[in-house]
Amino acid sequence: MLSKVLSGATYGVSAYVVEVETHLERAIPAFSIVGLPDNAVRESRGRIAAAVRNSGFEFPARKLTVNLAPADIRKEGSSFDLPMAIGILAASDQVTRAPLREFVMIGELALDGSLRPVHGTLPIAMEVRRREIAGLLLPSENGREASMVREVAVYPMSSLRDVVSFLNAGEGRPGPLRIDVADLFTAVQTCSADFADVKGQETVKRALEVAAAGAHNIIMIGPPGSGKSMLAKRVPTILPPMSFDEALETTKIHSVAGLLPPGEALVMRRPFRSPHHTISDAALVGGGIVPGAGEISLAHNGVLFLDELPEFARSVLEVLRQPLEEGHVMINRLKCSIDFPANFMLVCAMNPCPCGYYTDPAKVCTCQSGEIQKYLSRISGPLLDRIDLHIEVPAVKYRDLAGSEPGETSAGIRSRVARAREIQSARFRGRQGLYANAGMQTGEIRRFCRLDSAGEELLKTAMTKIGLSARAYDRILKVGRTIADLAGSDGIRPEHIGEAIQYRSLDRNMFDGMRA
Repeated sequence: MLSKVLSGATYGVSAYVVEVETHLERAIPAFSIVGLPDNAVRESRGRIAAAVRNSGFEFPARKLTVNLAPADIRKEGSSFDLPMAIGILAASDQVTRAPLREFVMIGELALDGSLRPVHGTLPIAMEVRRREIAGLLLPSENGREASMVREVAVYPMSSLRDVVSFLNAGEGRPGPLRIDVADLFTAVQTCSADFADVKGQETVKRALEVAAAGAHNIIMIGPPGSGKSMLAKRVPTILPPMSFDEALETTKIHSVAGLLPPGEALVMRRPFRSPHHTISDAALVGGGIVPGAGEISLAHNGVLFLDELPEFARSVLEVLRQPLEEGHVMINRLKCSIDFPANFMLVCAMNPCPCGYYTDPAKVCTCQSGEIQKYLSRISGPLLDRIDLHIEVPAVKYRDLAGSEPGETSAGIRSRVARAREIQSARFRGRQGLYANAGMQTGEIRRFCRLDSAGEELLKTAMTKIGLSARAYDRILKVGRTIADLAGSDGIRPEHIGEAIQYRSLDRNMFDGMRA
């Protein structure tokens, strides 16, 4: 006796349909699973047998063989419990087989037959939509997440008994779960962090506004306690709200990684990831026998914050170069290659020297010049080339700390950033993968970043007399274009170029040694 049930599994951040074939024959009782199952899948044999019996069904005392096809892809996790149990019940004629090809089923079984939530529900629902399969049966806790794919009929279930009743009900089945996605997505999202909490540091706030408006990467250099981390954590609050497509893409990554909070169906806030400096390169970009998403992919459509940048291993920092340039990362293994999205805004913070007080006028630096040089040289020139803005963060003055007047709110800054992004969206319409000024290549820079004679002269002075490097030239033009967008100006005026030059002034003093 043979039955076939459809299930789903994730591969990277995408999904594919798995056909669960169950063969039942008269022989010495045994239960084997084939099709490259991992240990978690093999261990499901005990869970399935107990769940079937405790749900009031008969577990056949025969030889059972379950095949997970395609058999050349490794199967991981506990989401195959439900389809294997249904396959066994169908092969033993306890479930009608007619509707089995109409639904994809996923879910982990508890010993009492109840269903527990699984990871990767959203990408599986997207694959169900692509394959034009009628519906998706899954644990109740995963129902809201899967229902974000509006074209798929989602049926949340609480137990194995509920699934059997649903399949045997025929025309009397209940309707699918329906959620108003528009209301969910447009709900007001409050955030405890706000730029109004930051005392002083107006110049740094302005630089972060420019960075957010153009999706530019930024590095902040200053002594301990100057507020670098506090400022960085508020960057997501001034970025434009995510579109529905961005939210789906972000949620898909977090769903596969198992990072969606219970009851949350959609990631509507831009991610903020802040890994510790002891992180490995595999944890940062992704890895494993079957590669999983790393921190840069979890920061997709959001912010990746690297605090104490020189403390990161150089090998870890160097793997950032490709994703910063291309917006994705390819993880290659012997038997597979998986592409992970990694389009994030990089925000870095660092001290100017090992003791931290090299630029602090109030405290004496105890570092030797060689120590400072060695400390700064931990960051390579190629990585620094991909950071558009360098900004000094001085220690906060007492009068700013003691002041009672709040600063500008994140909402006020975000409104200006959103207007600048709208200008850029119109400018780059039709250009695949280009949505902000930071992504401009040579052709776009020459077309959209033209200067008048006064601007040309100012930039020439910066390049020749002040000592800016040639590699800063394009960065200044792109940042100048963003400053002009914030000002609502069609052209880049000299004052825009002048402000952009200020954000590269560290090239000529503190960072010269890093480029040697």
